Amino acid sequence: MPARIMALEEALALIKDGDTVATAGFLLLGVPEEILAGIERKFLAAGAPRNLTLLHAAGQGDWHGAGLEHFARPGLLRRIIGAHFATCPKLMGMIAAGEIEAYNFPQGVMCRLYRAIAARQPGDLTKVGLGTFVDPQLEGGKLNARTTEELIQRLELNGESWLLYPSMPVNVALIRGTTADELGNLSMEEEGYVSEALAVAQAARASGGKVIAQVKRLAPAESIPGRLVQVPGTLVDAVVVCGEPEKYH
Repeated sequence: MPARIMALEEALALIKDGDTVATAGFLLLGVPEEILAGIERKFLAAGAPRNLTLLHAAGQGDWHGAGLEHFARPGLLRRIIGAHFATCPKLMGMIAAGEIEAYNFPQGVMCRLYRAIAARQPGDLTKVGLGTFVDPQLEGGKLNARTTEELIQRLELNGESWLLYPSMPVNVALIRGTTADELGNLSMEEEGYVSEALAVAQAARASGGKVIAQVKRLAPAESIPGRLVQVPGTLVDAVVVCGEPEKYH
């Protein structure tokens, strides 16, 4: 089924209370900033969506209110699982104050975890993190006293110790491309880098979730050369054309 071109408000309606939302990007490269800002505005106006779980693999922010800082509103997040928080001081403050549950996973593990979810595997099995603060024999990656559930498992296989970072359903993926054709195929010719957008979209699709993509422009169906398509339209449910690309893209 081809993706639908949606107004921002229509796309935001796909995000429900309690959803697990995964975002792609690094700093503000590849970050769907207009969608994130829209989530914040909707929450402040209507109190929804709320109690979200947020997944991210890299620091997504600019230290000045953009990126994941849009989620730094009491009640909007229930839990955050991510690899880097320093670009989002308000969000770090909420974590330090115990206002939301928070876990710190290694960045590479987060990227691999999306692929594990996409493959419907139980998680990412790796030695990364053994003997560090993410090891459940130490802190299990938990960042405050409010965070009590043990997510990471330490396993013994063939006489060796491993960590299993668990898969979890992704209800909504928020990604960004430069151009979308009318079928939802995404290219990234003007993006700063090719992000983990494909893996995030695949994880959501495997979970039965939705994929919302922010782009700068639309193109006719099948007009993007196949070698330039970074996320195929079969994975995309909604395309939002950025209204102010110089500000939000």
